[in-house]
Amino acid sequence: MTEDFAVARPLLAEHAEIERALADPSVHADAGRARTLGRRYAELNRVVGAYRTWEAAQDDAVAAAELAAEDEAFAAELPGLRDAAAAAAEHLRRVLVPRDPDDGRDVILEIKAGEGGDESALFAGDLLRMYLRYAERRGWATQVLEANATELGGYKDVQVAVKTRGSLDDPGDGVWARLKYEGGVHRVQRVPVTESQGRIHTSAAGVLVLPEVDDPGEVEIDQNDLRIDVYRSSGPGGQSVNTTDSAVRITHLPTGIVVSMQNEKSQLQNKEQAMRVLRARLLAARQEAAAAAAADVRRSQVRTVDRSERIRTYNFPENRVADHRTGYKAYNLDQVLAGDLDPVVQSAIDADEAARLAAAGEA
Repeated sequence: MTEDFAVARPLLAEHAEIERALADPSVHADAGRARTLGRRYAELNRVVGAYRTWEAAQDDAVAAAELAAEDEAFAAELPGLRDAAAAAAEHLRRVLVPRDPDDGRDVILEIKAGEGGDESALFAGDLLRMYLRYAERRGWATQVLEANATELGGYKDVQVAVKTRGSLDDPGDGVWARLKYEGGVHRVQRVPVTESQGRIHTSAAGVLVLPEVDDPGEVEIDQNDLRIDVYRSSGPGGQSVNTTDSAVRITHLPTGIVVSMQNEKSQLQNKEQAMRVLRARLLAARQEAAAAAAADVRRSQVRTVDRSERIRTYNFPENRVADHRTGYKAYNLDQVLAGDLDPVVQSAIDADEAARLAAAGEA
């Protein structure tokens, strides 16, 4: 029994069309459009490669079957060729399962201290260092956009832009593809530095991951919908860090989203960074609304940023990390906090892929 995978043919045509477009120098005059096309082209490369491999394996198996009918010498090769064709078909079937179109995007990562006071803020700092080290291991670039530090060295909240360097051959290696599963509540169990009795405390920090907007035109913002306030920057404990009103707070009136920035010394720079974060939040809100309207359970599950959802526990006394969504557990917490996050992330990717394959099978 053979399959024709007709569903792949429009994707092959789209790949060829994008290839022609990317060869046109005028397309690259619009950097945002070029990035969008490049991301889609890289995603379709997987489909094209898998389709061609399956097609070649299928042709080999069919040809061997015809020759075996005339010459028994070819019969011995037939089972192996059929197995190869079946494996190629299964791989293509997996590749054709719709994946998150934002996988190739960069992200803005927000970490906020939760209940637990100073200990929660210190844990937020631990998470920040973990993600920065993980990004370094993956070869990603990072930029701290805003940080509200505490006197003990923790963070009440911090925002970081995480970006890939150069182009991606596979969107599955993108920043969003790997960090989108980090949104939710991260719980820590340890003896706080402020605890004199040696008792183990439990506290938490919230993580929000937003896909970054490539092109400002992708999320249009009416300037009349913004209220922009400027004020004097301040550091830990409220002390002033400069004498000019360089900090910026932008309120998007239709949605009530508020973004504040004070990291940069220039009011203009702070405004630009605030608009960058605002666009990412508006994009995420728009995508969440679309997912809810379509009742897309998988998509809303992947994109959840509800900080009431506890996703992971970091237990220091046992040196244990446990992901409550996937069942992943390991006793190498020190290595995970040092940036060795790939096995934990991969458990979420594998669970998501299994859910997508199951959903595709029911369709």
